[in-house]
Amino acid sequence: MTHEPAHSGAEALGAGTRRPVRDRVAGAPISWGVCEVPDWGYQLDADTVLTQMSDLGLAATEFGPDGFLERSPRARAEQLAAYGLRAVGGFLPVLLHDPGHDPLPEVDGFIEACLATGAHVVVLAAFTGVEGYDARPVLDEGGWATLLGNLDRVADRAAERGVVAALHPHVGTMVETGPETERVLAGSRVGLCVDTGHLLVGGADPVTITASHPDRVVHVHLKDVDAAAAARVRAGQATFGQAVREGMFRPLGGGDVDISGLVRILEKAGYDGWYVLEQDVMLSGRPTGEGPVAAVRASLAYLTEVSA
Repeated sequence: MTHEPAHSGAEALGAGTRRPVRDRVAGAPISWGVCEVPDWGYQLDADTVLTQMSDLGLAATEFGPDGFLERSPRARAEQLAAYGLRAVGGFLPVLLHDPGHDPLPEVDGFIEACLATGAHVVVLAAFTGVEGYDARPVLDEGGWATLLGNLDRVADRAAERGVVAALHPHVGTMVETGPETERVLAGSRVGLCVDTGHLLVGGADPVTITASHPDRVVHVHLKDVDAAAAARVRAGQATFGQAVREGMFRPLGGGDVDISGLVRILEKAGYDGWYVLEQDVMLSGRPTGEGPVAAVRASLAYLTEVSA
């Protein structure tokens, strides 16, 4: 079975001349501890997060969980503009493997929010049907066929409406590991969101996957990882949530992912999409000091240095 490559980052963003990496760095609310998972931790307010993103000089942000930003697409666009931020798109956990569930109505609603805010990326996660990321069912062949078919339907719908869909391999979803990611790439037309952290925690090498499929990469989440902590998650010695709480994810350059090598591969291949700074954190309460922005600042400085 052969598949047409997904739109490149340049095509998805309508870019002509490729912009410098520094102009393609976006923030993500999860770096401030803001997450869609119930009881994840203390949730900072949007004003605090967006103000700090703007102060760092980030160009854009992902939406974050439902309810973090204004719900009305028009109000959301005005909200982001008030902080000098563009919208990238965002993370959409959606049930894809159940033949009795049609994901397109959810996707269409998300696309509406993207179009209204000038965003271009629908970052799909293959939702298990159960909240949280600490466990997942095993997908049978029928489930895989449904999932891959739905990914093509979503990719086609996104392209019809002028945005791009990217499947995000994610711990605790139906697509987590390297082999599962390869199966998606071989069996569907959907683009790939490379999340360096989740791929490593899932037992894959994000640099190898990127080098093997640079034409399928339409979006990038950059996070660094303590590989020993990730190994404990894979071995069942800690849940994903426990590992996050204990600091498994690190500022860029502080973990075991070859961030510099991955960026070089993508830039050489002509990638012109976003690099989203994502360091999954849980907050036990409202920060009394500088808080999570310090880690985001360190990641931004590292990315700026290695991409110069």
